[in-house]
Amino acid sequence: MIPQRADEIERHRGRPIKLDREEYRRRSVIECCVGWLKECRRIATRFEKLAVNFLAMTKLAIIGRYLRRLADRA
Repeated sequence: MIPQRADEIERHRGRPIKLDREEYRRRSVIECCVGWLKECRRIATRFEKLAVNFLAMTKLAIIGRYLRRLADRA
């Protein structure tokens, strides 16, 4: 659900593609989260060999991110 540019709309034939703004916002949140996780070196390079350990490190990274955001608000 990526919005089309004006010149793409003119060239598009067939059924018009409509943009669902709510779905686009939700997708943006997920993409930002995945992008942030890729910045975490340990997760991006997958140091953990076992899926259980990788999941645990991902959860720790998310918890750390959440705590930093809470600290910024205070």
